[in-house]
Amino acid sequence: MLVVEIVAGRILAPFLGVSLYTWTGIIGVVLSGMAVGAYLGGLVGDRSPRLSTLGWILLVSSLGLFSIAPLTHWAEGALLQSGLMTRIVLVTAVLFFIPTCFLGMVSPVAVKLALAHLKETGNVVGRIYAVSTLGAILGVFASGFFLISWLGTRNVLFLTGVILLIAAPLLGDLLAQRKRALIFLVLLLLLWPLHHFSSDPAAEKDTLLFRESNYFTIRLKGDPPGKKDRLVTLYLDQLTHSCSDPVNPLHLQYRYIRSYKEILEWQAPKRKSFKTLFIGGGGYTFPRFVEATFPESEIDVVEIDPAVTRVSQDYLGLGRDSRIRTFNEDARWFAMNRKAGEAYDFIFEDAFNDLSIPYHLTTKEFASQLKRLLKKDGLLLTNVIDRFEKGSFLPSYIRTLEEVFGKGNVHLIVLGEFRNFAGVVNRVVVAGPQAVDIEGLERSLAGLSESERVSYVMPQERLQSFLHQFAPVILTDDYVPVDNLTAPNFR
Repeated sequence: MLVVEIVAGRILAPFLGVSLYTWTGIIGVVLSGMAVGAYLGGLVGDRSPRLSTLGWILLVSSLGLFSIAPLTHWAEGALLQSGLMTRIVLVTAVLFFIPTCFLGMVSPVAVKLALAHLKETGNVVGRIYAVSTLGAILGVFASGFFLISWLGTRNVLFLTGVILLIAAPLLGDLLAQRKRALIFLVLLLLLWPLHHFSSDPAAEKDTLLFRESNYFTIRLKGDPPGKKDRLVTLYLDQLTHSCSDPVNPLHLQYRYIRSYKEILEWQAPKRKSFKTLFIGGGGYTFPRFVEATFPESEIDVVEIDPAVTRVSQDYLGLGRDSRIRTFNEDARWFAMNRKAGEAYDFIFEDAFNDLSIPYHLTTKEFASQLKRLLKKDGLLLTNVIDRFEKGSFLPSYIRTLEEVFGKGNVHLIVLGEFRNFAGVVNRVVVAGPQAVDIEGLERSLAGLSESERVSYVMPQERLQSFLHQFAPVILTDDYVPVDNLTAPNFR
């Protein structure tokens, strides 16, 4: 049961994301399946208190687990015209309700079979509950710490189904009759083709790589190797994280990265050399650009998932002899243990997206740690995705930075004329320990042609007016309702 629950989050991630709402849907559906299964198991146990009943339940449970992967293929392609929350509950129910329902029937039937007389009720129920809880603990630790990273989610599900299939005749007395033995033999013969069908995710024609790590489902899509001007897109879970040319580090596909470029090119002439920190490596698109464009620069990247770094090295043009230093650890841990004297000229925070935001990287306490790592004239640039006309996260994040950097030292960069860009889009928030020379930035941007310019500074008066339209929350370690603030983006 707990193996299924842990694996469910990873199976849903590539097309529903990982958020508070995803796990709420998973836990709610699994508990519902357990509750219905426990009730039905009690009825079945009273009406048919035989060992073969337990065997049939285990057998059908194994078939339920085998069905999850094929149904996932269907769910990935299903066009459900509903809000994300409704879609999460519906898809989770289709995939996991029936298997958990049958698994929930096991304990009541086991209690009925083990109960000789009423005087032993407490002992029997307590013993079975203790053993099942121990199994749940082993399922959680084995799956979360070892099995998923070793085998992948679909292989873990398949292995669990095989264990149930073997347990059915051994524990459930299903081999007493020839017909039952024949059914079991047929199922064993079908295991290999079933494994071949269910272990590999459905891949589109342009999928170059599908890999599961301890943190993400990693996918690469794009042109095959050898094609001129080849672009490869990196997806972490269901979200696009980068689109880069593995051969040409100067290619910048996304507007927010080109905004980073414009701000960096405005500041670079003022500094003989500079030191940059990137929070979130992804496809290493902009770190590769900085390395190629500014040979005197120092570049540090904090990327929590070492598998993402390896994929960037193997497929996305990140040289293994690169000057880019990578720290595969949590950004909060990195910032907390970094010495204050190792100050950065620029910190680029690129770990947020529209559906899954690491909330501990949004808080006032983390912003204070980043300010400690900045030089006095340094800049923090954060890519934020939110709904401009009614989003709640962007105003709260800006107010939180103002608490740390000071009001007037935080600015909003919109990508294109902001009046034309409503909806859920990228914006760049710029903050500094001291007053930012925004007039100098605007003069630098004014020198660009309209066709190449990306960044437009929102006037401070308009920014404050924009913030007053909402009720911004100061995000702290004690109160950081990020999922609720971003909910309007996907309702």
